[in-house]
Amino acid sequence: MASVRLPRLPAIPRRAAAAALLAAAAGIVALMGAGYALGQLALVATFAIAGLGVVLIVGQAGQITLGQGALLALGAYTEGLLARHGLPPPVSLPAAVAVAAGGGWLASLPARRLGGLYFAMSTLAFALIVEELLARAAWLTGGAAGLTVPTLALGPVAAGGAPAEAAVSVAALALAWAACRRWVDSRLGRAWHAIRADEGAAAASGIDCARAKAAAFAIGGGLSGLAGALYAHWIGFVSPEQFGLMLSFELLVLAFIGGARHLAGALWGALIIVAIPQLIALLRDLLPSHLAATAGLELLLFGAVLVAVVLWRPQGIAGR
Repeated sequence: MASVRLPRLPAIPRRAAAAALLAAAAGIVALMGAGYALGQLALVATFAIAGLGVVLIVGQAGQITLGQGALLALGAYTEGLLARHGLPPPVSLPAAVAVAAGGGWLASLPARRLGGLYFAMSTLAFALIVEELLARAAWLTGGAAGLTVPTLALGPVAAGGAPAEAAVSVAALALAWAACRRWVDSRLGRAWHAIRADEGAAAASGIDCARAKAAAFAIGGGLSGLAGALYAHWIGFVSPEQFGLMLSFELLVLAFIGGARHLAGALWGALIIVAIPQLIALLRDLLPSHLAATAGLELLLFGAVLVAVVLWRPQGIAGR
């Protein structure tokens, strides 16, 4: 039986894809104003930081993680608890990063014996365990009722309001980006590339694959912890269901849509995951009443956007 070949879709140039996303962001500013846009910018930058962690693990080291949302939860709850006890950000934020980095290292331990799909399932189990522990440790985390988080403040200076949140998030993203660039260009980054290409050949050439993969998960976990800590302050409330499996899948989609092998993919992926659904929700008000009343319209349109990106930019928006 002859096979049927589907026509190959022409690839959209990266500049055209970037221009479309920037036009969508400009549409949000025009429809909702600068204050709302700055709030969305803070969320985009925060998710881009988490996306950098996924890019290091998936795109650079060639590993699959299905539990990145749990690492955001560790950072968010650590920051929330320390901030509630009055610790300043120079103390609480590094602690949140360290706890999440430790969680990432712990999640990487099965990689010494497992690989491929089996290791991915172990990271999924890790995420379920963390979510369940956060829900059951009500004496510490508030359980399913959640935990309120105070405004990020250093002495009398508080990062309250959309402009301050956007400035802090963008500054944190710039620092995380510079650190990731140094790691990727370092000897550790070259080890990640070798493992991604052929782990057997990398081990034969003298690379400690287990150590390199553990470093990728620890660094990626630390970045996710930083994102989780900032997210907790911007939202002002954390609960276990916010960091469930859906968040882990969204972060994985973020990396692949943006371009998992490029650091810029974290930024473009975050822009799609955060800003595009908001724009679709805003445009819903402009549709005819019989269409606007359709249940699940935002999810349908967002799915169509993701499918379009996959078809026309299969290597990701940041891909060459």
